[in-house]
Amino acid sequence: MYPSHDATDGTTRAVASLAPGDVDAPSSFADVEIALGPLGPHDLLVEVHAVSVNPIDLKTRTSFDPETAPKVLGYDAAGVVVKIGDEVTAFAVGDEVYYAGSNARPGTNAAFHLVDERIVGHKPSSLSYAEAAAVPLTTITAWEALFDKLQLSPDSTGTLLVMGGAGGVGSMVTQLARQLTPVTVIATASRNESRKWVHAMGAHHVVDHHNLKDEVSRIAPEGVDYIFSPFSNDNEQTYADLMPVHGQVVAIDGPHGLDISPLKAKAQTWHWESMFARPLFQAESTAQRDLLNEAAKLFDAGTLKSTLAATLQGISAETLREAHRQVEGFTMVGKLVVER
Repeated sequence: MYPSHDATDGTTRAVASLAPGDVDAPSSFADVEIALGPLGPHDLLVEVHAVSVNPIDLKTRTSFDPETAPKVLGYDAAGVVVKIGDEVTAFAVGDEVYYAGSNARPGTNAAFHLVDERIVGHKPSSLSYAEAAAVPLTTITAWEALFDKLQLSPDSTGTLLVMGGAGGVGSMVTQLARQLTPVTVIATASRNESRKWVHAMGAHHVVDHHNLKDEVSRIAPEGVDYIFSPFSNDNEQTYADLMPVHGQVVAIDGPHGLDISPLKAKAQTWHWESMFARPLFQAESTAQRDLLNEAAKLFDAGTLKSTLAATLQGISAETLREAHRQVEGFTMVGKLVVER
């Protein structure tokens, strides 16, 4: 756990990767002191209380450019605003916030973190810091996938297939689709623990991805209208077979050699979702701030539930290594959070 530190000297303690590597490589996690950089006009300086670990952290840890080391990982965070830029309008010092950050800036695995106010939401008051840190990245991804890409609404009909239903994003896709639309939700899960989790998230039906085509076809013999896909490789033909004419897939992975030509015969559509697109290419957009603030109301109303499943204590190299090890095992349900 970090000792008291007020960042007044322009630095912060952080956990960084010194070189790309596997989870047990000594250089993959190190306690460091880094420069915070200048406070931009729209920036918030946040004292970080909790962070979570996402699959993108694992991918970044093993594949980042060594010349950018030390690489501070981490996207999700919840904490308190301690300083604001000259043009900040939506936040004040002392506000509790939650956000998913940007992959163009240093990560959140630090005592203090700089983030643009336009991608930050006010933390749900009913959630602890740990509960709030579990949800920003997955909520943004799920929201954009369902409502920006698939254009689902309270008037939508049909069936949605959620691949990886027990994962962080799958859990939020299931909740949002079940609570905010009338579509039928089928989610995949294979273990007893994950099946119970997916049912708790609101799925109408749970199927085993190992026998995907047969199990989904029994439930939806006329096909599924929408598919959320975090695992697209080698599933292109299966997706095409499971969907009717004009069916739609929204994917969040980026496998090499993906072949979506099987979708052409039935005029089906393949969408890409990346929650980092807006922070990278639409710097002026407040869409993610608005989204997170709207989601906060849903969390506080009990409409949505945090997907926090486990916590570790202390934002340190040792603890982050263990957190990555657990997430890398791909047996977790929900999200793993590290508290300061």
